[in-house]
Amino acid sequence: MAALDRDLVHRGDRLALLFTPPFDRTAQEPGYIKGYPPGIRENGGQYTHAAAWAIMGFAALGQGDKAAELFALINPINHTSTRAGVLRYKVEPYVAAADVYSVAPHVGRGGWTWYTGSAGWLYRAGIEAILGLTIKGGSLVIDPCIPAAWPGFEMTLRYRGATYDISIRNPDGVSRGVIAAQLDGEPQPLLLGNARLPLRVDNGTHTIVVTLGRLVAA
Repeated sequence: MAALDRDLVHRGDRLALLFTPPFDRTAQEPGYIKGYPPGIRENGGQYTHAAAWAIMGFAALGQGDKAAELFALINPINHTSTRAGVLRYKVEPYVAAADVYSVAPHVGRGGWTWYTGSAGWLYRAGIEAILGLTIKGGSLVIDPCIPAAWPGFEMTLRYRGATYDISIRNPDGVSRGVIAAQLDGEPQPLLLGNARLPLRVDNGTHTIVVTLGRLVAA
């Protein structure tokens, strides 16, 4: 992941490349990928599926600052925050682009939009990897990995008729590690640094408070 951050993340261009350098004139044929010009789609451009997986990788390592930075870097809306960005990106800022070009004169231009599976992966990277919200069986698992500077955040989950108002608190300024969890005021057991809470199908409204902090080795 350190090599990815060093060699493939181009912050000035808002890109996370699939690999570098692109295939161009090579003695061996790597296959169809070389059918794209250098820097276009899989041939050394940003392939957004893999960029989303990189976000999830940083989160899995507990590197919340890196995960959130990369999410913001490739977020389509941030490609068009200026007039110059709009003219460069050239595609819709409200949907995911499957790819973003990396070689002049097309650096930063978006590729295919609307029908890319990377939209789902970006959604999962944000909701599951960074905000840490997943559903496993009949349980709600909360395991955020956020920038250490975040004081916390709030979110609302509506699931099978029930509403969960969730508050994440980060008094110690950490990226990861659940040290306490409450469901409707009742303390809940923790498992491996995350909260696992029972989901209730009762059409009611429930309050969840999760506190992050520095985990103490047993």
